[in-house]
Amino acid sequence: MSKPPTDEDISVDRKSARARILAAAAELFYREGVRAVGIDAVIAKAGVAKMSLYRAFPSKDDLVAAFLAEQNAGYWHWWESTISRHPGDPRGQLLAIFRGLAKRTSNPAFRGCPFVNTAVEFPEPDHPGRAIAIANKAELRRRLGRLTAALGVSDPALLADHLLLLMEGAYCAGSVMGPTGPSAAAATAAEALINSAIGGPSPAKA
Repeated sequence: MSKPPTDEDISVDRKSARARILAAAAELFYREGVRAVGIDAVIAKAGVAKMSLYRAFPSKDDLVAAFLAEQNAGYWHWWESTISRHPGDPRGQLLAIFRGLAKRTSNPAFRGCPFVNTAVEFPEPDHPGRAIAIANKAELRRRLGRLTAALGVSDPALLADHLLLLMEGAYCAGSVMGPTGPSAAAATAAEALINSAIGGPSPAKA
């Protein structure tokens, strides 16, 4: 005779259901767009009961916010992992970030920046997903500014904004034009901007 589930068993099951729901939402939202994906599609993809979804996420807006919060955490984990390979070298850190960006945005599976995509879909200033998207971009600008300041250039804020515009352009080009578009050149473009600011040589052609 099987034992009835304990409180711990139920807690683990709920965590597992929440993780499956988030994984399903992340795949569908990123591939098809948030507004295009209904709750029923997420439930079917995750293989959970509707009650499980609403227990974890009382509304679709809550699910969207959780999806973006997870994307945000993953992005900064990638960022820290990337720059940690070049300790004490802000130029090397910036170039590593842009090499990673060029690789990602020229991948055939790339569907754009999830933060930009969500902000476009939800222009309402009080939408929780939009708030996370805006916070991500503000933090990105701050972190770029910290790295450009470490370069010792005369106007680190301006260089950071130039790099941010380049980054956003790569996201857009990769989403619209795919692997054959110009996003693969993001790293050499960033190197040219950085070298110009510090008075270094132009990047060698690939």
